Amino acid sequence: MKFSILTLFPEIIDAYASASIMGRACKQGVIEVKAINFRDFTTDPHRKVDDSPFGGGSGMVLTCQPLESAFESLLPLQQPARVLMTTPTGRRFDHAFALELSEAQQLVIFCGHYEGFDERIKGLIPQIEEVSIGDYVLTGGELPALSMMDAITRLLPGAVQKFTSVQADSFYDGLLDHPHYTRPAEYKGLKVPDVLLSGNHAAIQQWRKAQSEERTRRLRPDLLS
Repeated sequence: MKFSILTLFPEIIDAYASASIMGRACKQGVIEVKAINFRDFTTDPHRKVDDSPFGGGSGMVLTCQPLESAFESLLPLQQPARVLMTTPTGRRFDHAFALELSEAQQLVIFCGHYEGFDERIKGLIPQIEEVSIGDYVLTGGELPALSMMDAITRLLPGAVQKFTSVQADSFYDGLLDHPHYTRPAEYKGLKVPDVLLSGNHAAIQQWRKAQSEERTRRLRPDLLS
């Protein structure tokens, strides 16, 4: 999969994409990450990409021209492709959405900044889909873009060494993950549940399933519906 990130801060994208699972996925050719600084595409002599809002008010608004030109530099896109825009008004990003996006060959993500985008960019690039990672506002769209990239990359074959660990994660089957324990078997009087030390794999699986269901009922009952 190819990730094309339109951003004012490519160094943020490059640093994260070179580390951990995403870094290994890049080296193995599972994903390709390219951060495009749309400031490089502005026709403004002072390299401005924003301006004050019509009607007054605080903050600055990202202008259409550099965004459209940066997007056009990516054409033609590898199909199937999805084009996303990080914005608080967008569709909530969740596991189901990540699975849907993992089917694409190329993902283009516009990272917002300042007060956001000139609304007309949505008409100039009609395939844009607005997406939000939660009901809060960040300084820019780089963190949402990285969050989505990370979640999607984990779902791609070859990105994680053992895909069974991905299938056991929270949300994969609609439930929260069960509790995990490791050595030592007792720490400061706190013991690992006996069933996990029993060697009875059927009992362990049954315990984990029950724990997952109980944890979901207690912490996220909305998932059960």
